Amino acid sequence: MAAKRRPSFSFRLQEFILLLLVLISGVMLAFSSGSFVINVKTVGFSVLSSVERQVHSVATGITDVFTAAHELAKLRKEYDELSKKLENYEQMQRSNAEIRKENERLKEQLDFSNSLEEKNYPAQIISRDTDNLYAFLTINKGSAAGIRKNMPVIACQNGTSGLVGKIVQVGKYTSIVMPVYNLNCTVSARIQNTRDLGLVSGNGNQNANLSMKYIRKRVLNELHYGDVVVTSGENSNYMRDLPLGTISKITIVEYNSSLDIELTPVIDFSRLENVVVVNMREINDSRKE
Repeated sequence: MAAKRRPSFSFRLQEFILLLLVLISGVMLAFSSGSFVINVKTVGFSVLSSVERQVHSVATGITDVFTAAHELAKLRKEYDELSKKLENYEQMQRSNAEIRKENERLKEQLDFSNSLEEKNYPAQIISRDTDNLYAFLTINKGSAAGIRKNMPVIACQNGTSGLVGKIVQVGKYTSIVMPVYNLNCTVSARIQNTRDLGLVSGNGNQNANLSMKYIRKRVLNELHYGDVVVTSGENSNYMRDLPLGTISKITIVEYNSSLDIELTPVIDFSRLENVVVVNMREINDSRKE
């Protein structure tokens, strides 16, 4: 029985040795052919490449964030600079518009001054009293420029000329004007179409209508809203036919023989800036030739 077991053990040992030899031979063959080394390198390269790609991706993302932030800051700076330039441009446009309007007003005043037959002195209103029933205007010309007391003051506004008032006080470099809306101002006037004579007086407010008295009731049917009232030229206080206002209201007073008439002034005193003081005793220098 013991003799029969030996061959079985011997056979198994031989098989194991044969299998071991085959395995060793295969490993040695793999090393000698380089395939094992190459596979290791391939696997390592793949792993490293994957890691490198992830690192590169993260680094690129961070770089893009910083680049975007830099570009955003740059765009913000450019936007602020453009906004500032636009603001300066708009301000310059407004300034140019104001300069053009001022030039137009000065040109209108100069043309108006040159068109007058009488010697005159263009001036600018530098202050006004609007809270007093006996309000006055102050202009920037006085005796040094040739201004004298009682000289009439007129203006041209938006192509329409009209009476402003008269000089009541003169300093060396400034003068005081009593405007037609002053409560104490009374002007001899005529209705332009009918030539009826009356008196025009102020109501103490630059925004209020003027009043006209002593127009007979019997001419009522000849009067119309919008009729122009002008200076009569009597008493040599003012030039003749200077517009004062237009008829805006007519009231019939039963116990009175004349009409109460309201006039809308032709001059918008709240916007008036420039005036012309007239010397009716001398001829305009530009007309002497």
